[in-house]
Amino acid sequence: MAGTTHSVTNQAPPLVQYDVFGADRALVEAVERHLDPGVRDEGLTELSGFGRTAGSAQVQEWGALANENPPRLRTHDRYGHRIDEVDFHPSWHRLLGKGVSAGLTAAWGRPGGHVRRAAAFLVWTQVEAGNGCPLSMTHAAVPALRTDPELAARWEPRLTSTVYDRALRPAGQKPGALFGMGMTEKQGGSDVRANTTAARPLAEDGAYELTGHKWFCSAPMSDAFLVLAQAPGGLTCFLVPRVLEDGTRNVFLIQRLKDKLGNRSNASAEVEFDGTWARRVGDEGAGVRTVIGMVAATRLDCVLGSAGLMRQAVAQAVHHCAYREAFGGKLVDKPLMRNVLADLALESEAATTLALRLAAAYDDGGEQERALLRIAVPAAKYWVTKRCAPLAVEAAECLGGNGYVEESGMPRLVRESPLNSIWEGAGNVQALDVLRALRREPAVLDAYLREVGRARGADRRLDAAIKDLLTELADLEGVEGRARRLTERLALVLQGSLLVRYAPPQVADAFCAARLGGDAGMAFGTLPRALDPAAIVDRARPVS
Repeated sequence: MAGTTHSVTNQAPPLVQYDVFGADRALVEAVERHLDPGVRDEGLTELSGFGRTAGSAQVQEWGALANENPPRLRTHDRYGHRIDEVDFHPSWHRLLGKGVSAGLTAAWGRPGGHVRRAAAFLVWTQVEAGNGCPLSMTHAAVPALRTDPELAARWEPRLTSTVYDRALRPAGQKPGALFGMGMTEKQGGSDVRANTTAARPLAEDGAYELTGHKWFCSAPMSDAFLVLAQAPGGLTCFLVPRVLEDGTRNVFLIQRLKDKLGNRSNASAEVEFDGTWARRVGDEGAGVRTVIGMVAATRLDCVLGSAGLMRQAVAQAVHHCAYREAFGGKLVDKPLMRNVLADLALESEAATTLALRLAAAYDDGGEQERALLRIAVPAAKYWVTKRCAPLAVEAAECLGGNGYVEESGMPRLVRESPLNSIWEGAGNVQALDVLRALRREPAVLDAYLREVGRARGADRRLDAAIKDLLTELADLEGVEGRARRLTERLALVLQGSLLVRYAPPQVADAFCAARLGGDAGMAFGTLPRALDPAAIVDRARPVS
């Protein structure tokens, strides 16, 4: 008989059976702020229900199981026929089905759709980030397809459907469909103009035959894919269905699945095209212009995904420290730990506030808002995604050795945390995109300055940061070498202006002091004195 050596004490209970949305005050306030009164109550009720689903023990277990049981590639069936299928754990399909039914691909056609979807996407990322990839690409494919009204009419109702149908069959026979994409190739990476996949026109109008490869093709079991290939007229966008209308499989050869650092529940593949049927989307030679709307939408989802990961990391850290005792008291009440938690909470709230503001710009759709998105999305994608990894590591440290153990869930957050910074264009790509917008589109700077100018006069440190930014923007000669610095400042000033306008005074004061005023160290937990970290930590505590 096993002996009992001790009773288990001084351990935090699991953070489960709670409303992931309702417990996030910054997120709730952002939704209240940006939704029109006519849909606000409906949106909040819907999101609270989804938040309770995300926080339930069952769904949390699905997330863990999907991560622990990564997809498996089956290139051939038992008889030797090539099938190129990917098998997922049942929990993956359950998560994906919940995400589709909650409208995570249905933002484009309902009032306040982007704000409601953005909040839900941020919540759902906290369960298991891997299934966010097909949800994001399906959502983002809509603006690209709208460049071809015929294709949009055929596909958009299925992409925005709330029905998840996993069967491999012609999309015309399905109530809902998912999209993937394949842009990059081995020799080019982000430089898609170096792509070598060739597109040969067929007799049917708009139809082509593709020959080539894709180094990264996300969600290879999707119903269709947007890919880039070289047509006679130059780099062009194509729609590649997984199954043709007559029910036969298109030539879509999955060579292998990537063995990734994180995001392990999601399949990322290397694929080959060899006489693959494709339908042109947009004009020949206009491939980049056709997919730019899709790229912008997926980049915003990178911001939302990182904000979700940060929020979950902070929630776990604050929850742990609210229960754990050391050196005669609760960790959350220790001045040094409180400084760390408050600093992490600041970063999380700034990310959430910025992400939801950009989602609201999509809902507005006006010329001014579109110009703001053109510069703010790459700036936010650059900065928010880069802050995710150090925050996740610091949050894991708040749990001590417990945070280094898989069962805590923190290692999964740490492994996932660099992903959004790398995908959809890494840091240099975003910084160069910001420069391109500043140089080619004067309206974007005007839109940005109008936005941050709404907070002018409310905080001297913000005012000084805006002044310094204007000085830097006045000299764009030889700016490429300092493009990261400039992009960082653009993002920080925008975050500061939003917090000054919308966040509690304690949050705005701490952010402006530490992030804009320079009164902080290089690591988290170095906020200056004379602030109110206790109020910031209490605001971040996941109690609904």
